[in-house]
Amino acid sequence: MIAASASIHPSSVIEDGARIGENVWIGPFCFVGKDVTLDNGVRLMSHVVVTGKTAIGERTAVFHGAALGAEPQNVNYKGEETELRIGTDCLIREGVTMHTGMPDAGGVTSVGNHSMFLAYSHVAHDCHVGSHVILSNNVMLGGHVTVGDRVIMGGGAAVHQFCRVGHHAFVGGLAACSLDVIPYGMLNGNPGILGGLNVIGMSRSGMSKAEIHTVRRAFKRIFHGEGTVRQNLEAIRHEFDNVPALADLFSFMDGESHRGLASAAKEKRA
Repeated sequence: MIAASASIHPSSVIEDGARIGENVWIGPFCFVGKDVTLDNGVRLMSHVVVTGKTAIGERTAVFHGAALGAEPQNVNYKGEETELRIGTDCLIREGVTMHTGMPDAGGVTSVGNHSMFLAYSHVAHDCHVGSHVILSNNVMLGGHVTVGDRVIMGGGAAVHQFCRVGHHAFVGGLAACSLDVIPYGMLNGNPGILGGLNVIGMSRSGMSKAEIHTVRRAFKRIFHGEGTVRQNLEAIRHEFDNVPALADLFSFMDGESHRGLASAAKEKRA
């Protein structure tokens, strides 16, 4: 079904069955598959391929050469129907790739709202990316990666499969993220080292100076204390029961992890 107000360049191919919403704009030489849904106001600039069971939310713009909804790059994929879901008001720049999920992992790759994916960034199968996220040029997310809201990743950063990146975290350019990054954490280097907290991001999100100082104090005691990270966490947990930001941090650290937690450099903890 194609809405009457949609504008489609005559060189583009829209397969029968695709659902094209009101005021969708499709530029030259695009391909839209039969199981694709483009909600109202979506824009495909040119040479964009959207295939598989893919849904793109309202007002999302997709730039030249992006490929969305292709089969997962997984040797165990056998052609099952899986999905890619992209939220509203996203910006997907040149050459970005996003793949559908694997059936044994829920079958869905998802992206939230108001997120930016800069040129040639990659979102692999079964990733779940939050809202207001920025992936800079050439950022690579392996399969099954979870990225919280308002995360920023610098150019060329790579995230190992099954890693979790907590909300408001910052991953520096060219960083190798092979372990989970706590909410508000700042990871840099290869291998990635947790260097501190994303104080600028915390402030921009509306956290007060008092809240930020409290989180910083707890962070130092957990990651720079004399014991192990787990021992230090248990030692201070009862002191911060009424701090919502820390309750969220503690919940992340208590959560199931396939990779373990990124920590500070040993020489800094000594």
